[in-house]
Amino acid sequence: MTVVWINGAFGAGKTTTARELIELIPNSTLFDPEVIGGALSHLLPPKRLAEAGDFQDLPIWRRLVIDTAAAMLAELGGTLVVPMTLLRQEYRDEIFGGLAARRIPVRHVLLAPAETILRARIAGREIPPDMPDGDMRVRQWAYDRIEPYRAALASWLTADAHLIDTSALSPYETAARVAEAVGSGAVPPCDIVQTPEPTAETLAAGVLLFDEQDRVLLVDPTYKPGWEFPGGVVERGEAPARAGVREVAEETGIRLSEVPRLLVVDWERPVPPGFGGLRLLFDGGRLDSTEAARVLLPGPELRQWRFASEREAADMLPPVRYERLRWALRARERGAALYLEAGIPVTGRPA
Repeated sequence: MTVVWINGAFGAGKTTTARELIELIPNSTLFDPEVIGGALSHLLPPKRLAEAGDFQDLPIWRRLVIDTAAAMLAELGGTLVVPMTLLRQEYRDEIFGGLAARRIPVRHVLLAPAETILRARIAGREIPPDMPDGDMRVRQWAYDRIEPYRAALASWLTADAHLIDTSALSPYETAARVAEAVGSGAVPPCDIVQTPEPTAETLAAGVLLFDEQDRVLLVDPTYKPGWEFPGGVVERGEAPARAGVREVAEETGIRLSEVPRLLVVDWERPVPPGFGGLRLLFDGGRLDSTEAARVLLPGPELRQWRFASEREAADMLPPVRYERLRWALRARERGAALYLEAGIPVTGRPA
């Protein structure tokens, strides 16, 4: 079972190419996530839809795309062809990472016509006759998304996807190119770690490492949105602090010589479909400039790393992780561990 994800700007010809492609790849099925967006317009309150603006910004849409793709493959097997624009890397991480957690590889293809061709296709796009002012609004909506596409192309898309210039190709010719590239192995599965989704509460250990300016080391996982601390789930029979040391070595190449000191124990409440559990943060100490220069990200699990001040971390970490970091830094300053529930100290709140 596999997914062939056809990405590209609005107007790049993804859906027409996908329809041709399922005729060329044996045992393949078309799955258009636009259908889920349409369903949500009937299921969610108008106020919630208005808050999101774009249905891709709705966490429920991203989750349903993952679950529906996995369910279709479980039912039908073979190859799922998915024509869908993804321009935000964190959404790519969440969706592709969620599929990888289900052991479903994703082959990512980018249709990239020249911008002049793209604009001409948008101008010639058929608009439903029953849509009031549809011609102007739909075309302008597509034009407005060319700039975000340019930005994604420059920052991450070309490194992540197999690019096919479709400027001079018909939809069938494009589909033939995609089928050939997928069949020959020219489009390998995305290099993303396959982290199985938990089936119960988990115990996870993170380690804070600091540079000479007391900035904290953060890492950017490929398989989920948002920055994180080095660390991971504690394995069966493993001591949490030792798990943190192991994860630091695996993720950064840094080998700690001493057992790190506990800073916070944080109970993360279950929020379906997540199970929550205990999250521990340890103090791995300060790295001098020579040690910091040896930070290495082996394997596909992490995309990048950087040292960040507490203020910078507030913009990089999801809110619960930032609160965990904030109180860990206070515990480090006062030399006493804190117990948190959902990122809030229950006892021993420092001034």
